[in-house]
Amino acid sequence: MLSETKIPKGFQKTELGIIPDDWHIKEFQDVMTGFFSGATPYRGRTEYYKGNIKWITSGELNYNIITDTIEKITEEAVKNTNLKVLPKGTFLFAITGLEAEGTRGSCGITGVEATTNQSCMALFPKDTLDNGYLYHFYVWQGKMLALKYCQGTKQQSYTGKIARTLPIILPPTKSEQTAIATALSDTDVLIENLEKFIAKKRNIKHCIIRQMLTPRENWKSRKIKEIVSTPVTDGPHETPQFLKGGIPFLSVNNLVDNKINLNDLRFISLEDHILFSKKCKPQKNDILLGKAASVGKVAIVNTDFEFNIWSPIALIRPNDLFVPDYIYYFFQTNQILKQIEFFTNSSSQGNIGMGDIEKIEINYPPYEEQVQIAQLLHSIDCELEVMDQKLQKYEMIKQGMMQVLLTGKIRLS
Repeated sequence: MLSETKIPKGFQKTELGIIPDDWHIKEFQDVMTGFFSGATPYRGRTEYYKGNIKWITSGELNYNIITDTIEKITEEAVKNTNLKVLPKGTFLFAITGLEAEGTRGSCGITGVEATTNQSCMALFPKDTLDNGYLYHFYVWQGKMLALKYCQGTKQQSYTGKIARTLPIILPPTKSEQTAIATALSDTDVLIENLEKFIAKKRNIKHCIIRQMLTPRENWKSRKIKEIVSTPVTDGPHETPQFLKGGIPFLSVNNLVDNKINLNDLRFISLEDHILFSKKCKPQKNDILLGKAASVGKVAIVNTDFEFNIWSPIALIRPNDLFVPDYIYYFFQTNQILKQIEFFTNSSSQGNIGMGDIEKIEINYPPYEEQVQIAQLLHSIDCELEVMDQKLQKYEMIKQGMMQVLLTGKIRLS
């Protein structure tokens, strides 16, 4: 029999974990003055949705401060639907559709006055509870609470009664709650600013691609089949036996943000790898193109590691007259995307045939200019990679901070 976790001196065990002896575990109803869920104005009155009053749905709760909404309603809609206009700073969390990973545990804070639909619940803390602390506590524990407390079979939800009995752990003073909330909010600002900087950098990259890869007078044009050293091919169509480890086996789902995503790989045996490699063995500088399900996804093989690709991925191997990185970046232009869209059939998943891939036309400058364009864009990608890694580090730090601050392992005054 496994021994129970040893509780350190000065701490107590609760259903939400081990907390200091002077901390409290309460129910939401103990620390709230009110609970309010909204409603949906009658859709048959289209004029209801032509106003200026913000109307929040649960899909807009994304651990964020909400300053605008997809739909807006009129004062008449508010009055006839018995809606309450919530003040700026109101904490909201999703109470229906909690079976969905994207909705379970989602929450937000109103950045302006707004109303909500019935899938959102507004909470109004007593003076003893810091609103920011409530938000960060729910960001930390919201998914777990939903899994444990929500009801329903097909659609899982909180009732008003359940929402009132949800547990929350609290430091003994509001000032300590505020200190914790401030530290976590400052980290959120740091993460948000970095996200904005990354987004701006990506926009700059797209502008450069559009500007530098627009064909000019001295450029030429060839079809894909004319620029490759081997015929365009795709991965095996047979489904191998997947293992817990072995040789990586990429599907089109591993082509993410124009890169090969190694975080969600499946693996096959060495024997299957040798068998499948006879048909299609990727190597460094090959271009991978999604040809079904996610048509148009692209990545370039920039390492020498051994792996296989599955049938929804086509392999394009440029010949020595072309810079592989240039071809890879040209596949991210509107010129290519429009051609792919033209050749993609209208089946449920969408599919582009191998023959049609070979018909795609590539515009290109002299070799030296290809090198210059590829080097510039590659340097931007390297900067983005560093910033993405920095963002992941900040997010991990935030998770660690929540774990120690919201359980009292580290105390802030």
